Amino acid sequence: MILDSQLQFSDSQALTATALSTNVINLSADRNIGVGEPMAVMVNVEVAADQTTGDEDYTFDLETASDAGITTARKLLGRRIFESGTPAAPAENADLLVAGFTFAIPIPPGGLAESEQYLGLRYTLAGTTPTITVSAFLVPLSTIEKANVYADGITIT
Repeated sequence: MILDSQLQFSDSQALTATALSTNVINLSADRNIGVGEPMAVMVNVEVAADQTTGDEDYTFDLETASDAGITTARKLLGRRIFESGTPAAPAENADLLVAGFTFAIPIPPGGLAESEQYLGLRYTLAGTTPTITVSAFLVPLSTIEKANVYADGITIT
């Protein structure tokens, strides 16, 4: 898979508290960048999420805003939640957040049509000792679905 550094939110970003992605994507204007191709954020866990005390939770939010700090006219486009212990729907088990785990945050059709100029990822960490290291990119959804399949149809898991 070819990844574009201009569409990168995080590059091995080590998180120990709630933070915004290192990079914010500037769309230059309010516009729809996903016409004709469904888009998503691909997040790759590089260092597993800490769950030492069993109360650590991790939320990944894709947001738009009219400023690079993702504060003005902020709008949520997509979210994935991972909770320690027994997660409550729609959360998933934080046990999934091991090194090498990749997941997508799909952008709903038309979601970018009304977006603001800037896109960013907000990482919300909660609990006693939450830590995780991730990389994240904006990519066509089709590239994520095919990333783990060889040409002859063998799936890598």
